[in-house]
Amino acid sequence: MEKTKLIPKDDSRAALRIPGWVARCTGETLEEAAFLSGAALAHLDLTARSDAVPQALWRSRLALTAAEVCVGFVGRRESAGELRDALHLMRPGDHPGPAGEVFQQWSVAVARPISVANLHKALPAVALEQIALCLDATGGNPVGRAAAVLEAVLTDAPRAETAALILADAVLATSLGWDHLLPVLALAMRPRDLRMRGDDLRRTCHRAVVAAAGQALPLAADLARRAARLQAVAPKLRAKGADRAVELFLSRDALAPVALLPFMSDRAARRLCDRLVDLGAVRELTGRDSFRLYGV
Repeated sequence: MEKTKLIPKDDSRAALRIPGWVARCTGETLEEAAFLSGAALAHLDLTARSDAVPQALWRSRLALTAAEVCVGFVGRRESAGELRDALHLMRPGDHPGPAGEVFQQWSVAVARPISVANLHKALPAVALEQIALCLDATGGNPVGRAAAVLEAVLTDAPRAETAALILADAVLATSLGWDHLLPVLALAMRPRDLRMRGDDLRRTCHRAVVAAAGQALPLAADLARRAARLQAVAPKLRAKGADRAVELFLSRDALAPVALLPFMSDRAARRLCDRLVDLGAVRELTGRDSFRLYGV
């Protein structure tokens, strides 16, 4: 999608925030809910096209939130930290476990442009034909199309909540002209919501968009500030491969130092991560002395 520089340096917080009147309204009828979700989507669309926001990082961080929601659908209670550990501390050939697999699915889904093939990599259990059918959904507004896909998938496979939400958010994104999937519906749907059908489900999806914007927009503003800080300190880094490391930090929710080994030594990777923490450019996310993870 074409990007637009729209966020003045001194006004980024105001630009990346859902209007109060949208957040305060309840959207009792389907029409009211659709109007409010349209306003929320307009702000999400502007943010999704902004150069000030590290788009890949934003998607990756929202994928973690979506995974937390989805593991809850099957009665699991893994935290964000536990999901990160399951995926980022996994050794080659290991399985991330049931909860980690959900996070892996979301991470793969948001990492590459939307296509049948790329979504199949995230959802290998879903037939290519079914993915294509979902992406070809037509009629109605973007949220209505996403709700129709959500209903169709869950009617056929009631326990496939993660796949249904990934496909629904993919349809929402393509309907808005986005190249990449941005977790939206998955951020705010509850188990009872996924049992709804027809107009009840559509109204709930519209409300979920508003609630999701209330989470996603402040996160985008925060990441824009943090990314600017990382880019500001990047010229101070002298380690070989530091530029590539900065690019990775600007595109992934979290990194273990081992992720930097393809272009620097283990010792250099750890020293670089600690240096970035000292400079206030990244954070150590685990609070541990070993098996540490770092992120913007």
